[in-house]
Amino acid sequence: MLEWTQEHRAGLTEDWELCARNLTACIAPSFGLANGHCRDGADARVRRHPIALRSGRVGATGAKMTFTNLFGAPPPELADFTPDARQFSPVSPGAADLASLGPAVLDDLAMLAPPGAIERRRAIGLALRALKPGAPFLVMAPKDKGGGRLAKELAELGCACEQSAKRHHRICAAKAEGDAAAIEAAIHAGAPRFSESLGLWTQPGVFSWDRVDPGSALLMRHLPDFSGRGADFGCGFGLIAHKVLASPKVKSLLMVDIDRRAIELCARNVDDPRIAILWADVRALKVGPFDFIAMNPPFHEAGKETKALGRGFIESAAANLRPGGQCWLVANRHLPYEAALEQKFRSVAPIAEEGGYKVIEAIK
Repeated sequence: MLEWTQEHRAGLTEDWELCARNLTACIAPSFGLANGHCRDGADARVRRHPIALRSGRVGATGAKMTFTNLFGAPPPELADFTPDARQFSPVSPGAADLASLGPAVLDDLAMLAPPGAIERRRAIGLALRALKPGAPFLVMAPKDKGGGRLAKELAELGCACEQSAKRHHRICAAKAEGDAAAIEAAIHAGAPRFSESLGLWTQPGVFSWDRVDPGSALLMRHLPDFSGRGADFGCGFGLIAHKVLASPKVKSLLMVDIDRRAIELCARNVDDPRIAILWADVRALKVGPFDFIAMNPPFHEAGKETKALGRGFIESAAANLRPGGQCWLVANRHLPYEAALEQKFRSVAPIAEEGGYKVIEAIK
């Protein structure tokens, strides 16, 4: 058996690093590659070996840079950005919209890519269209939330990248370029569309965009005929609002969501003079007092389950209801929201349980 000494390991490491540094020169002639391109003109690039990319904070040239434009919330240990960086995430109220930008106008962009494949490809396509040719583009995602597919997806859009891995993320550093037709196809594939099955406009990336969420369906089956002024917290694309507005005794309904795409879909889906639509974080609202609030609180943030989101919705509902006002919510059965409700409401009653969901009524 060959015994590996420390000296052997050191020599092997040096040989491997030398091979990595010369990888392009070694394989290009053998596979008919010249200047990093295939002979047939396809945009298949010989990329520098990942060992050469030591940090997620570097641009495609290997030098550190500070980004002035953001999509989402890249971890600060993986991307440097200015304190006043311009935000483009649709789930950051007040952010700019990448889709509204003309081509080749951005100097740089750092992106925490969305987890959904169709949504992610659209976001990357919008970024590549908006970036100036050759502009630094840093895109990353957790390994189990699409990170493992980032490089392939960039390549399919005609953009070469250098890869690295850090803090459970895959990181791709690139200079903006791409196949215009492939980019436009990705953008179109993730655009709003009318769903025949739902009978409503929807879009990949919005909560439960391609089906009726079973929790929302259970809530709608048990909602009473409300009256007075109310709100739909986390309204999505407007499914619950249709049930609420079926009552002629409802005078007004404020529909609130943190996702700009959902708000824009509501404007298409709900044609009723009693509604107002607000792009905002429910947890920061001070818009009451309301007679009733209906909600299906989210419980995932940045891809991780968190009970704090639901508690935040409950606290906001209590703050925005009048005394005696009703809060109707649906949640996964395992989420312990009853204690939070009992702290803020004088009466808390279970209404229904089915298929892993529960509906609760709380009276302030």
